[in-house]
Amino acid sequence: MRGKPAPLFCLPDAAEATVCLKDLAGKWVVVYFYPRDNTPGCTIEARGFSDAVDEFAAFGAEIIGISADTVDSHRKFAEKQNLRFRILSDASREVLRSYGVLKGGNILGGIERSTFLIGPDGLVSVVWRNVNVFRHVGEVREKLKELTGAG
Repeated sequence: MRGKPAPLFCLPDAAEATVCLKDLAGKWVVVYFYPRDNTPGCTIEARGFSDAVDEFAAFGAEIIGISADTVDSHRKFAEKQNLRFRILSDASREVLRSYGVLKGGNILGGIERSTFLIGPDGLVSVVWRNVNVFRHVGEVREKLKELTGAG
């Protein structure tokens, strides 16, 4: 998938607003997929990205989290954790499937914790699979710093 156009999507966020990838053209977009709201690993990862929102914004990057949880679940998770970025609901799992993050590849499979860094040109620049929630935000930040030439 690296070097190819990122699969487009339009999904509802925790406030039920529709977020479309095409509307973020010209920006770096960090799209990370996670298994479930309010689980230990997913909470660590979400809080890490939330804490780094300003640093990522300085690189011209927006962070988006996606899981198959409902909009209501996302709303509660975002409020409880004071998340500062949007999390999107892919209840149909169509976007999860298009990014190849469903374990087992079917609608009943779990979600592989994965991140896609999408360039301003809409191409997938970097893919991380089976990420470590303790190191991952730093890995993405360092790669973005390298790719943007920021010091």
